Amino acid sequence: MTTTEALPVDESFAHVAEAESIHRAAKGLAERNYTTHVVDTVADARSLVRDLLPRDKAIFTANSESVRLSGLVADIDEGDEFVSVRARLAGTDPADVRAQITMGAVPDVIVGSVHAVTEDGVLVVTSFSGSQLGPYAAGAEKVIYLVGGQKVVPDLDTALRRVRTHCLPIVANAMRERGMDSFMGKTLILEREFLADRATVVLVKEAIGF
Repeated sequence: MTTTEALPVDESFAHVAEAESIHRAAKGLAERNYTTHVVDTVADARSLVRDLLPRDKAIFTANSESVRLSGLVADIDEGDEFVSVRARLAGTDPADVRAQITMGAVPDVIVGSVHAVTEDGVLVVTSFSGSQLGPYAAGAEKVIYLVGGQKVVPDLDTALRRVRTHCLPIVANAMRERGMDSFMGKTLILEREFLADRATVVLVKEAIGF
């Protein structure tokens, strides 16, 4: 996608869902084998995720505004409390994309987010490169998703529309300002987690990320 004008962003998807919708999403996720927590604030989410993270396992932070804005990227990658995969990546050649993807492909734990969650518990995430999708689906031993309340939607059709009309334009417009391009390279729809206790979703009753 190449354009000289900013793409319109559907801001109706920026509003936090009603409490009942978030409750239904949490119930749907639990029924699909996700360990699910609902917290009031981003600060609560950060504290909870920190408590859930092991101190002796390699942790990879996916490229996620939600994770960055929560403070978890700084907690994991910039301190010495956790074993950070990205800290290890700092020693690799930035031009060696394959080496970077390989190091992040099978972490012990990945911390990331999604772009939408339906009220019946389906998660949707899209990516330019797809590098975080493999660990989300199967590569990581454990997955923790931090999900803002504005990402809860009624159904899968609405979830995909949110990705295309809200998330993609936000990223594309930001990239265009830097003279770069962005597009929906790969989209992952997570219907159910097959291993008990592998994946955890932390739903926040506040907006974070996009």
